[in-house]
This record gives sequence, C-alpha cells and structure tokens, in this order.
Amino acid sequence: MSLTFTLDPAVGPALRDGILDLWTDVSNAGGAVGFVGRVDRETVRPELLKHLAAMAEGRHRLLVGQDAAGEVAATAFFSFNAHRLQKHWVWLYTVMVHPRLQGRGYGRDLLAAAADAARGFDGIEAVRLSCRGGLGLEDFYGSCGYKEVGRIPEAIRVAPGDDRDDVIMLLPLR
Repeated sequence: MSLTFTLDPAVGPALRDGILDLWTDVSNAGGAVGFVGRVDRETVRPELLKHLAAMAEGRHRLLVGQDAAGEVAATAFFSFNAHRLQKHWVWLYTVMVHPRLQGRGYGRDLLAAAADAARGFDGIEAVRLSCRGGLGLEDFYGSCGYKEVGRIPEAIRVAPGDDRDDVIMLLPLR
C-alpha cells in the first residue's frame, strides 16, 4: 500500500472529519501534536478550525496523504511567515501519520512530499519545524535530512514535573 499526497485539497466535510479523526487518533496514541493524554474530537476540533481559517486567509497550506480507499492517513500544514525578513522559509506543523501505519515508511514519504511541495512555493528556501524532545523525534527528522538548529530546554510542559525540550529542526531546500 502507498499513500497519495495532495497539496491544497478542497476541504469538504469528509476530508475535515478525516483530519479530525486522524488528529484525535494520533493524539490518543501519544503523538506529539499539541495535546497530552486522551482527547476526543471536540477537544481537537477548535485547533483544526484554526488551521482551516488560516488556510482560508492564505497563511497555511495543507498536505494530505490518503490511502487507496481515500481515507486520511497523513497530514502536514505549512505556515507562512508574515515578517518580511522571514518570508524565505516556512513552518511545518501538525505532521501526522495514522498510528496503524507507523513503521511502514509513510512518515518519510510524508516529509519527502512536504519538501517537494515546499520547493514549489515561490521564494521558499527552507522548511522549519519544532518537535517535543524525549520521544526520539529529532532522530527521525534528522534521518530525513533535517538538522537540529536549536533547542530550548524544558520549554514544553507535558505534565507537572515532566518538562521536555523544544527542538528546532531545519531542512534547507537548496
């Protein structure tokens, strides 16, 4: 099985609900995508709506990976910088692959598709992301060509007494 990646798909109710289900499932499997502990769709929905509003305003773009049945299996959001001195790079947010597909190379496929998409954005020279330390994510992103360029110790509070580093990664596109 392989995933089909689409940049800027039309987001109707089925796709919106598929992303919402993916985000909920990834969060509940322990994924570092903005939530900690068990969540339900209604907890995740406001965050998704923020992303969709930013897309409507042209500040975000969406990359979706779907399986052969058309189910949402992976996503990543690009966020463009408004500051004139930082318009040459984009943020990559909410990078997710469904937990049932972990370990099959789809994360690498998603990041490769994201890099290819970013290369097509006018004036973009790099992709930047941040990840939660303590989960090995920086090693995974590093194996996909990203370089650690910064680390803020204990910047992410997962729970009282459980602070994690905020690791900043960069993928130069040229």
